[in-house]
Amino acid sequence: QVQLVESGGGLVQPGGSLRLSCAASGFTFSNYAMSWYRQAPGKERELVASITSTGAGTNYADSVKGRFTISRDNAKNTAFLQMNSLKPEDTAVYYCHVKVGVFRLYNYWGQGTQVTVSS
Repeated sequence: QVQLVESGGGLVQPGGSLRLSCAASGFTFSNYAMSWYRQAPGKERELVASITSTGAGTNYADSVKGRFTISRDNAKNTAFLQMNSLKPEDTAVYYCHVKVGVFRLYNYWGQGTQVTVSS
């Protein structure tokens, strides 16, 4: 079955950096786009960044453009989110996401990893 396992979250000071990883299994990773979402307390889950199956195309939320970089390693079935110049408003649980299917696409989510930006 499809599994997504995030890692790399933690506590960091404003201006610091973190790199999140998403290890995927149970599907042909190189065939599907991957995304990172986040959800802050009391707020809706929002799309942070997405990347095409080959890695040739990326898309970012305006709030993270120029600070975050999404990437993937298809040989290792892993997606990444490099987060630089972190701000307190980046504090949230970050989720890895993929839509997988043949005749119909199903949403799959990881368990999430907490990112806290605070001094």
